[in-house]
Amino acid sequence: MLTAFFLSTALLCGCSGGGNTGGSTTTPPQTAATPTITTSSSNGAQNGAVIVALGPMVTGTSIYYTLDGSTPTTSSQQYQAPILIASNLTVNAIATATGFTNSAVATKTFTSNITSGAIVWSDEFSNSTTTSAQPNPSTWTYDIGTACCGNNELETYCAWASTTSPCNPANPNAYVGTDGYLHIVAEQPTAGAAVYTSARLKSQGLFSFQYGRIEARMMLPESQGMWPAFWLLGDNIVTNPWPACGELDVMEHIDGANTPFGGPGTGTAPGYDWMQSSIHGTNLNGGKPYTATGFSAAAWHTYGMIWSKGQIQYYIDSPSNIYETFTPSTQTGTWPFDTGPEFVILNLAVGGDWPGSPNSTTVFPSQMLVDYVRIYAN
Repeated sequence: MLTAFFLSTALLCGCSGGGNTGGSTTTPPQTAATPTITTSSSNGAQNGAVIVALGPMVTGTSIYYTLDGSTPTTSSQQYQAPILIASNLTVNAIATATGFTNSAVATKTFTSNITSGAIVWSDEFSNSTTTSAQPNPSTWTYDIGTACCGNNELETYCAWASTTSPCNPANPNAYVGTDGYLHIVAEQPTAGAAVYTSARLKSQGLFSFQYGRIEARMMLPESQGMWPAFWLLGDNIVTNPWPACGELDVMEHIDGANTPFGGPGTGTAPGYDWMQSSIHGTNLNGGKPYTATGFSAAAWHTYGMIWSKGQIQYYIDSPSNIYETFTPSTQTGTWPFDTGPEFVILNLAVGGDWPGSPNSTTVFPSQMLVDYVRIYAN
């Protein structure tokens, strides 16, 4: 109890004042401590961009912020993760706590003047050692377990060094190889058994951004039942569950030479190789397959998204090759993509409603290779 008392008095300041009448004393309200705004140029930020953290994150205290210079309220975006700042803007933040009045506004203005098109953050998946390495734990955490993530997927997602069966720390499902690539590997630990392991990396709680151009250079598996994806979800999913938080799918791919939306029994033969990008929100769904003559997702391609206020665009191999554009005026439903930052997800699912289950033709292990993930100013 004493520890809790000292912690709360350190984080929450009392306001002086108040008189007494007739011997009675009025206890003045206390005010939550003003948040701190700290910056870092580590963890991938570059060319003048910084990663901004708000704090302290204390149980019972919430922080709300704005990125447009307006005064934050409890209706503003609630802080969940450090944010990449790569443009000229002002961050304002307040703290709230039950039984306390809201804090004063913390404010910090950024005038980085970064050139459009400059790389402002990246993970190049470098590895100078002679063994497989852990993906940067300052950027990547994991969804874990069986049936963790919907879609009736069949895999057990494993974190780095997990010893929970069927995960095997001696054979990680996600690692940075000595070849300089991130490997996300789908395994069948026992041949013939319907037990599968894989990995789902995410930057949730560690890193997020809003607006810019994000891309990843990738080589994808093409077996029946393989479902690699590169996508984003809103930081506010904690307080505003999917789909209201917003989902941005830069790349999803199933199987190989398949028909559009080629779940089992749909489409028209003979099929062709394609990938899918899309957007999702409350009553908001948009997207279509991409293909081109000779396209193969088993070859190296760059999958990218240009995120601007009021607009989402997707491209493949070059930002000049935009094949889909979405705006609030072209979509029905609620547009969530100007609300706040989103975090990044890289995963390789096995089975599920869309690709169907693995079969005798499925190759194990199958792997999704990622050369880099980069964000550019726009």
